[in-house]
Amino acid sequence: MRLRTPHRPDVSPVEPVKQGAAGERGRDTRPKRSAPVTRRERPKGDLSRFAVFAAPGLLAYLALVLVPIGMTVGYSLTNKNPFNPPTRWVGLDNLTSLVSDDEFLKALQNTVVITVIVTVVTNAGGLAIALLLDRRGWLYNVLRSVFFVPVVLSGVVVSVIWQAILVDDGLLNSMLGRLGVGDPPGWLSDPSLALYTVSWVMAWQGLGFCVVIYLAGLQGIPQELHEAAAIDGCGPLVRFRHVTWPMLAPALTINTVMSLIGGFKAYDQVQVLTNGGPGPGTTSTLAFQVIQTAFTGNHVGYACAMAVAMLALVAAVSVIALGLLQKREVSS
Repeated sequence: MRLRTPHRPDVSPVEPVKQGAAGERGRDTRPKRSAPVTRRERPKGDLSRFAVFAAPGLLAYLALVLVPIGMTVGYSLTNKNPFNPPTRWVGLDNLTSLVSDDEFLKALQNTVVITVIVTVVTNAGGLAIALLLDRRGWLYNVLRSVFFVPVVLSGVVVSVIWQAILVDDGLLNSMLGRLGVGDPPGWLSDPSLALYTVSWVMAWQGLGFCVVIYLAGLQGIPQELHEAAAIDGCGPLVRFRHVTWPMLAPALTINTVMSLIGGFKAYDQVQVLTNGGPGPGTTSTLAFQVIQTAFTGNHVGYACAMAVAMLALVAAVSVIALGLLQKREVSS
């Protein structure tokens, strides 16, 4: 007896989509990608929102920075003296007179010395302290805060504290006298020491900033690099030379530029500690000379010329230092 198998209808294959008379293909059912929004297609409200948020900052920058700079440049081209009118146009006479001004040149020399000392001491000391504090624990967190405290204090407060310590009958000389030093040095009264004393106070105050920046750079170095160098047999000094120091290039750039700017605009410490002395112009800086010329001598036009020269000098030094240090970042 035979079993009959049920008859299955032939299943014809799916016919391909035929092209129409005009040669058009069938409709593509795949989702189409949205075209990227070009700059011209952005909503018009973006510009208005940007203007609303940026206007307060731009107005403040214009009123507090750009306008005073413009006024200073304008006054530097005159002989403005509020107690001796009228004001006359003198052109570049004020700027050219600075080249032969002994007081200005002495202030420039003192400013360069302070800037070099502050930059070297803060970077070297900040890096050394950061390496010591690059550990975990509550004690190291406390020490980081202690080193950063002078940064948040004003220069006047720091100078008053150090003045009480460094005057001839102050705390430091009293301690030296008890230790048997018969003639303690005059830290602020000796013309050969006063400039270095002011530089030390400024470096001490700016040390904490460099410590924080270097600590941030150290904590951003991948630990795998140190481990790989240690596996290769590199000692601590070699690892610092070839791993740590190149990775700290951005931190070095920030600290160096900020220290240079801070050194060139030194005023508070000089005013409080020495008032430009002891002696004529022993510790006078560019900023101190500008203030004295404008508000004590009332020669506003000449003081503005000093300020313009100071601005150009700081800008040039900062741009050169930034360019050189950024090249080191790329090469590192």
